[in-house]
Amino acid sequence: MTFQQPDFESVSTREWIVTNGIGGYASSSICGANTRRYHGLLVAALHPPTDRKVLVSGIEEKIITGKEEIFISSNQYPGAIHPEGYRLVKNFSRDPFPITEFSSSSFSITKAIFMIYGSNTSVVEYENTGRNHCQLVLTPLFAYRDYHHLSRESTDLEFSHKIAGVEKLKIRPMPGAPVVYMYHTGSHFQPNGDWYRDREYQREAERGLDIHEDVRSIGKLTCELSPGEKKYLVFSVEESIPDGTPDAWKTFELLRLKEIAADQKEGFLKDLMISGDQFIVWRLSSRSYSIIAGYHWFTDWGRDTMIAMRGLVIAPGKKQVAESIFRTFLTYLDRGMIPNRFPDQGEEPEYNTIDATLWLFVALYEYFEKCKDLTFISEIFPSLTSIIECHDQGTRYNIHVTPEGLLCGGEAKTQLTWMDAKVGDHVVTPRQGCAVEINALWYNALMIYAHLGEKIGKPVNDIREKAKLTKGFFRHYFLNPAGYLNDVLIPGQFTDDAIRPNQIYAISLPFSPLQQPECESVLKIVEEHLYTDYGLRSVSPSHPDFKSIYKGDQWERDHAYHQGTVWGYLWGEYMLAYLKVHNYSKEAKSHVVRSSRTLENHFYKEDGIHAISEIFDGGSPSRGKGCIQQAWSVGMTIKALLACY
Repeated sequence: MTFQQPDFESVSTREWIVTNGIGGYASSSICGANTRRYHGLLVAALHPPTDRKVLVSGIEEKIITGKEEIFISSNQYPGAIHPEGYRLVKNFSRDPFPITEFSSSSFSITKAIFMIYGSNTSVVEYENTGRNHCQLVLTPLFAYRDYHHLSRESTDLEFSHKIAGVEKLKIRPMPGAPVVYMYHTGSHFQPNGDWYRDREYQREAERGLDIHEDVRSIGKLTCELSPGEKKYLVFSVEESIPDGTPDAWKTFELLRLKEIAADQKEGFLKDLMISGDQFIVWRLSSRSYSIIAGYHWFTDWGRDTMIAMRGLVIAPGKKQVAESIFRTFLTYLDRGMIPNRFPDQGEEPEYNTIDATLWLFVALYEYFEKCKDLTFISEIFPSLTSIIECHDQGTRYNIHVTPEGLLCGGEAKTQLTWMDAKVGDHVVTPRQGCAVEINALWYNALMIYAHLGEKIGKPVNDIREKAKLTKGFFRHYFLNPAGYLNDVLIPGQFTDDAIRPNQIYAISLPFSPLQQPECESVLKIVEEHLYTDYGLRSVSPSHPDFKSIYKGDQWERDHAYHQGTVWGYLWGEYMLAYLKVHNYSKEAKSHVVRSSRTLENHFYKEDGIHAISEIFDGGSPSRGKGCIQQAWSVGMTIKALLACY
């Protein structure tokens, strides 16, 4: 990505993120100006993968060549951009690390950032790629706060520091806070603490949130940089970082990333799979793997994990990781339900989901089809039995099976399906009753249980009978005379016939309760009303509550979240349905690959670079919104494309 005379907008609205496999990350815009509260060079997960703290906000950077002093850093303040280093951005690459090139007539320097995998440690590399000797002056800027919040100047924040060894400083933000270790190569440190006040984060303004923050310097580092020479800054919460040198760590990380998709040819799918690795994290509490739902602000959610792992883990054949993730969630199985969310601060898991547990069956079916491991299926089968029994008998949130064999659930002021926006006690899209995707999933759970049970010699005839009953009443109640599927209903009481994307699952899941002509009709209507090249709209534009733009404060945004907003992950689900309806023909596969070009352009050039956003506007989708890097957006795109090769 090259620039001639960049404006601040073009280099500050594009972002990057690198992660460490335990929930921590480093992230900023491509010019280095933080535009979100979530940006920082070291956002450490102190209780992996949660309890994230912004510890290093950024670095003020200046180049001295002869008598000329030029800043290459940028920050936004009320009414001003200062410094204006963004004007010197000449190139940005994200393959495989974020590397920004700054240059003028007198110098050329690149800045690369990566993390040590498995460690809350960020490494910043500066390389003189020009012909002239220069001096580099660096002023690291520190913070100490939860990543959801902003901080202001305070006497409580001391940021005391002391020399802890050769080229090593020890910084403590305040008594009782974790220590930040700063390692530097070939630099002279000059202490001079000061506050940088009222830094402004414009992407937060778009979300209707506070946008100003104060960060703290403790002094500056000065080093000489000859042509071809590199210097490093390393920030860590760990006193004993891995042995080796920054160059060695970099080489190791390059090799690790290369191995992720070693069997794929160069291109979009390969880069997607490398990008998707960012979501796979180690959960300390269960000592097993989990999946971060999205960066920057989500942790690991049950629903998102079960959907996303289909493309991130199972389809690529990461068998051990898949089994570990299943164990993570089954460890917390309670009353036949897996958790919806593990809160940031390590509180008790939350179970407010009706579909996460059902998605577990779909993921397990795809795992078995890929890995053929009956030993693992036998190990966890008692948990599957418990799930079926608890749902059949009734569990929390009034989740129960109706006499018609449909799965019903929900109580006042609860949001149990993926359309879960809630402001205070107000549920924006209440879907109490029998939701269409829940019953497509319930039918699949029964069929998958029977399928896997037969494989390991369990009696499952009664479950097959239940599935047969569910299938018949599904078609009876959900098929709308207009050729699509109703969204939510209670038999004999009410029917919500809104055209929503939830009906696509009745086609795309392994076992469809529909006949082929019905699948074709549903797919056609979904395409006409909901399909965009970025994903599916959450409701038809013909619906009276349709919102064409996702914007504003939390109330306004949450009211648009599932009322028209396009969801990127549903592109993959739609394409799986398309492939099924067209019998995975060569022409169908070519259509899917061609249709991915818009998301491919988004992945490489817009919003999060080497990322797929969570959502897009429902009216004229273009710019990504919500999280810049969403697990199920990436995972389901991978799954759809892998089905074509």
